[in-house]
Amino acid sequence: MKCDVSVIIPNYNGENFIANCLDSMMVQSFSEFGQMEIIVVDDCSTDSSVNIIKAYKNVTLLENPINSGFDKSVNQGILASQGKYCLLLNNDVVAEADFVKYLYLHIDDNPQVFSVSSKMIRYYERDKLDDTGDFYNILGWGYKRGDGQSVNAHNKQTAIFSTCAGAGIYRRSVLAEIGLFDEAFFAYMEDVDISYRALINGYKNRYEPKAICYHIGSATTAEGQKYSPFKVQISARNNIYVAYKNMPLIQLLVNSPFLLLGFLVKYGLFVKRGFGRDYAAGVKEGLKNHRKITKVPFQLKNLGHYFFIEVQLIVNVFRFIENKMGK
Repeated sequence: MKCDVSVIIPNYNGENFIANCLDSMMVQSFSEFGQMEIIVVDDCSTDSSVNIIKAYKNVTLLENPINSGFDKSVNQGILASQGKYCLLLNNDVVAEADFVKYLYLHIDDNPQVFSVSSKMIRYYERDKLDDTGDFYNILGWGYKRGDGQSVNAHNKQTAIFSTCAGAGIYRRSVLAEIGLFDEAFFAYMEDVDISYRALINGYKNRYEPKAICYHIGSATTAEGQKYSPFKVQISARNNIYVAYKNMPLIQLLVNSPFLLLGFLVKYGLFVKRGFGRDYAAGVKEGLKNHRKITKVPFQLKNLGHYFFIEVQLIVNVFRFIENKMGK
C-alpha cells in the first residue's frame, strides 16, 4: 500500500492523554493529499493506555515487553512504517485538523529539507508558545525557540537548527542515509542530534507556523513538571553526547572553552533550582561513557557544512539571548 505519511506516536503510561491525541489524528484533512498511517509504540505501560489504543481500529499498536526509552520506541515505529515521511508525535499533543497537511506540504516542497518542526502551543496556556523549532549553541545549550512567548509570534516559515521530535516530520530517505535516532540517548536531545547530523550532510531543518498543535509537556518522563531529577541528569549527559558525537576533534578542541563555560553556568543555575547534584551526575556520566557513542565520521566533502554549523553555533548564542528577552 502506498503511504505518504506515517504518524508515529511513542506511548508510556499515557492514559490521560492518548485518546485526545489519537482523536485529533482521526480528523486530519490530509486525505485529499495522500495516504496516512498511524502507529503507536507502547513502551511497556502499566496503566490502561494500551486498552484505550486498541479501541481505535485504524491504529497499529506495537507493544514493547520492557521499557526501552523514547528513542528505541520511535525507531521501532519508523522501521515498521511505510510512509515517505515519518511524522513523530508525543502522546500528550493534540493537533489541529490541518496539522499533517501543512507539515507534508512544507517538507514535500524541497528534497533538501530533512525535517520540519511545527508551531507548538502550551496546552493549558493557549496564549503562549511552547516550541517553534529548537536551537543549539556553542555553549552546548539546546533550547526551544519561542517558549513562553506570545502565541502570535513566529508566524513565518524559517530555517531552524533542529526539529522538535515531539511534533515534527522527517524524510525517510535521509534517515536511511544518516541513521535513525541514537538509542544511547534514551530520551532528550536525540532530536537535536539527528538534526545536527542532517546539517553536517548538507540538509535543512525548517519551521512551519501553519502546522499548529497543543502540547502538555513532559507528561511522561517528568510528571508534568519542567524539571525533574531524571530529566536534568539525562539531559546533562546527552548534552555531552551531542557535542562529542557531532563535532570533529579540531572543532571540539576549539569549542571546548565555550562548552566548559556553558556547563559551569548551567550547573550554577541548577544548583539554585535544587538539581545541582543531578546535573553534575549527568555530566559525569556523559564524560565517563562518551566513547560508547559512535562519532559522526568526518568527510572532507562536508567541510563547508561544518563551517556553516560553527557560524550557527555562535549566532545561536545571541538568538538565545533574544529568545529570553522576548518572553
